[in-house]
Amino acid sequence: MRLLIVGTLRGQLTLATKLAMDKGATVTHAEGAEMALRVLRSGRSADLLMVEVAVDIRDLITRMEAEHITVPVVACGTSTDARAAVAAIHAGAKEYIPLPPDPELIAAVLAAVADDHRDFLYRDDAMAHVVKLAQQVAPSDASVLITGESGTGKEVLARFVHAKSNRARAPFIAVNCAAVPEHLLESELFGHEKGSFTGAIARRIGKFEESSGGTLLLDEVSEMDVRLQAKLLRAIQERVIDRVGGTRPVPVDIRIIATSNRNLADAVKAGTFREDLLYRLNVVNLKIPPLRERPADVLELADHFVRMYARANGCARVLSTEARAQLIANRWPGNVRELENAMHRAVLIAPGEAIGPESIIAPDGARLEEQRAAPAVAHATFAAEAVTRALVGRTVADVERDLILETLKHCLGNRTHAANILGISIRTLRNKLNEYAGDGMPIPPPANGGSDFRMAG
Repeated sequence: MRLLIVGTLRGQLTLATKLAMDKGATVTHAEGAEMALRVLRSGRSADLLMVEVAVDIRDLITRMEAEHITVPVVACGTSTDARAAVAAIHAGAKEYIPLPPDPELIAAVLAAVADDHRDFLYRDDAMAHVVKLAQQVAPSDASVLITGESGTGKEVLARFVHAKSNRARAPFIAVNCAAVPEHLLESELFGHEKGSFTGAIARRIGKFEESSGGTLLLDEVSEMDVRLQAKLLRAIQERVIDRVGGTRPVPVDIRIIATSNRNLADAVKAGTFREDLLYRLNVVNLKIPPLRERPADVLELADHFVRMYARANGCARVLSTEARAQLIANRWPGNVRELENAMHRAVLIAPGEAIGPESIIAPDGARLEEQRAAPAVAHATFAAEAVTRALVGRTVADVERDLILETLKHCLGNRTHAANILGISIRTLRNKLNEYAGDGMPIPPPANGGSDFRMAG
């Protein structure tokens, strides 16, 4: 988290600086707007500007926009300066922090800007496989291509790879190639020299140089114009870039991670993406499965989002058993992003502490779609989750028994389906059922109406 504080460092703002540094932020100081702009152009950019209200915030934001510098601004001033606070928000500041600063408020603002709430959570085996591969390749400098549907968490996985790499202490810079206008993306990535085009009033360092020593994330790289792809390919191959209007190459030391929600092989066939660039980016492919194929992750993530938004809204909330079953049944076409939004709404509209199915709704107020792709898998996942909620103080044998019997019950006694879901052989399952029956446990009858169990020979 890189914080640029604009204004005097005397007194209360000095305390704000210390609190931010205690929370892990790297802090740079600029006495006024002109110095702040020089810092932002120089490659020592920031994730957040904290600007005291004595500075002309409207002028600073206007000048940043003119140079296409996009960094959120938070204003700060004495708690009694209400007019200045209102003026700062009208000028474009995202928040207003009263001084003297409150440690929890500083932490909350930094966390919100840094997106620290997006913890990397998973329980499903399908996701565990992806994470294991990510951990294996993280220490190298190999380019990584992360693919998956929109909302699956591609940027979160990219940040995870960076955090596990040898570059973890260096910058992680993300550029959304789809969000930056085509005629500005080249300057955003490679920087420009003063006077190189209309509006280039000063030299500006691009994201390649800004992330030198660290990691550059090219989000939705498939949206990049083919002409610019050629310049990107040269930068990756030769580790040098050319600023727009520049006269000499600039060496860079970065690790490239790219993401796409499109099939880049199809884009190559269509002529919209360079094949040689795909080879350079796709040294390692991390393919994130959609949430509907990660049923064990649904409840893990849902619990996390409920805790997070309940804490943010100062209330107590917990998912009911019925709500948890509904979450597992839903297909989540919007993936983790849709799940997070649904949990946020549920926390806000639930009438009491327990969140029931009636509170888990779509944005238009309709009940969530319940297209059950694999009922047995969903039921087994829910059963496993219910069992693991009370593991403390129980033996492995007890947990195993309950999991087997609950899975068998939700498979309506079908031994073959239960064995497949549990990942054991039908012979092992029958031996376990023989053992439980011998201990006097009731065993769900088989789906075909035959005997409860038969001895494995």
